[in-house]
Amino acid sequence: MAVLEQIKNQFVEFITLQAFDDQYIDRQEEKRILEVGVKNGISVEESLTIIREVASQKGLVVERDAEERTKDFLENAATNDGKVTKKEFEQTVALFKKASKGMISEPDMKRRLKKMMEDNGWKAKEGGLFGSKWYSAIE
Repeated sequence: MAVLEQIKNQFVEFITLQAFDDQYIDRQEEKRILEVGVKNGISVEESLTIIREVASQKGLVVERDAEERTKDFLENAATNDGKVTKKEFEQTVALFKKASKGMISEPDMKRRLKKMMEDNGWKAKEGGLFGSKWYSAIE
């Protein structure tokens, strides 16, 4: 279903306004944007497409997309031997930081990545004779 051009233009302006101060659309802002889209007759799928188009055109970060890129990287790291090493985890943190333009604190990133690993059944490679408990230390 095609959306009237005027409604779409207003929706694009609303998206831009939501990210105006920090160039970042977190999950709460994204949900609010989707709700406004639905109220204006725009489907969730079409709203998501418009959000991504606006983000791409204006250099905005969508938190969901940053997390998905990070998840793909972690999944690849876990696929090799079934475990994520400290080095791979730190590389993932760096990727997440870059993808989110530093809008998420490092401790929060690590907690999210740990939860992502637990949710997907990916294990951490830690310990050993000289190893540390780097993964267990993440709260």
